[in-house]
Amino acid sequence: MLSWLHSRPRADQRDALAVRSQWSREKISWSTTHAKHSNTQHGDRVEGWPALPYEAWRDTCQTLHLWTQIVGKVRMELSPFVNHWWHVTLYVTPRGLTTAAIPYHGGTLDVTFDFVEHNLSIRTSEGTTKALPLIPRSVAAFYREFMACLHALGIEVTINTLPSEVSNPIRCDIDEVHASYDPLYAGRFWRILVQIDTIMQRYRSPFLGKSSPVHFFWGSFDLALTLFSGRRAPERPGADRMTREAYSHEVISCGFWPGDDRFPAPAFYSYTAPEPPGLPTAAIRPEEACYSHELGLFLLRYDDVRSAPSPERTLLEFFQSTYEAGAMLAQWDREALERRVG
Repeated sequence: MLSWLHSRPRADQRDALAVRSQWSREKISWSTTHAKHSNTQHGDRVEGWPALPYEAWRDTCQTLHLWTQIVGKVRMELSPFVNHWWHVTLYVTPRGLTTAAIPYHGGTLDVTFDFVEHNLSIRTSEGTTKALPLIPRSVAAFYREFMACLHALGIEVTINTLPSEVSNPIRCDIDEVHASYDPLYAGRFWRILVQIDTIMQRYRSPFLGKSSPVHFFWGSFDLALTLFSGRRAPERPGADRMTREAYSHEVISCGFWPGDDRFPAPAFYSYTAPEPPGLPTAAIRPEEACYSHELGLFLLRYDDVRSAPSPERTLLEFFQSTYEAGAMLAQWDREALERRVG
């Protein structure tokens, strides 16, 4: 989950703090091996890591963001609460994004955005299904048709129609402004998520402490993974309920975000919360990465990863080096939290 909690002057200074642990070596070694066993010709790499210029799909991105909020809020209303809001997220699948199983009246249902066939499917444990085509339509039309499909399946649910974590929100039941859907860019976005999901799973694997799933937050519209030190974090005076729950414990979080009007470019991010002194000037890899004082996190542009000789290795270096910087400066018990390799 992205944290837009800081507003400070921007600076990109870094100094030496680079620790190569056995954990790091295992993950970087996997990346190199994986690259050897995959076709890394430029054309194939572009297919796996396609271009995603924000301006080219801005309208589709904003509309899809709001569609996922409608689906995600249905999951939130019907699911039992899980710490840190983990009961509301979506998950990457071989075809798109899904809610996974949602309990309802002694059975379950799931809702899936299919970016291969470009439809939204609703399935129940009773064997009934409904589907909507993913086509250009307003958020209000999507809301009406989606809720009608749920009603036809005997699923009654009411959601808060005001979008979360967006600027100038319009209630989804009356939003006729956002009405774009470009299947080419929706498909590209999903293929990128598939690549990142796999790399995040590998990055997380040697961590022994509490960690989140790799999951997609429809509020901030980002794919995220969070690791925990096991210690409670200080209270945040004035924080809202969502923030208090999300950051109740010390975390190091990383993820991918397609951009918005504030930062109109897709990027990877990493942050430590609470942020320890010295983190903004810590040395991280690769050299293209930097710390944004405006956003309060490390950033690595997607295009820098996409154009690297080994995107997998480059991304693992970013996740690992930012984790090491945060864990060392925050004095995490790395001996207890990391599995020794070899």
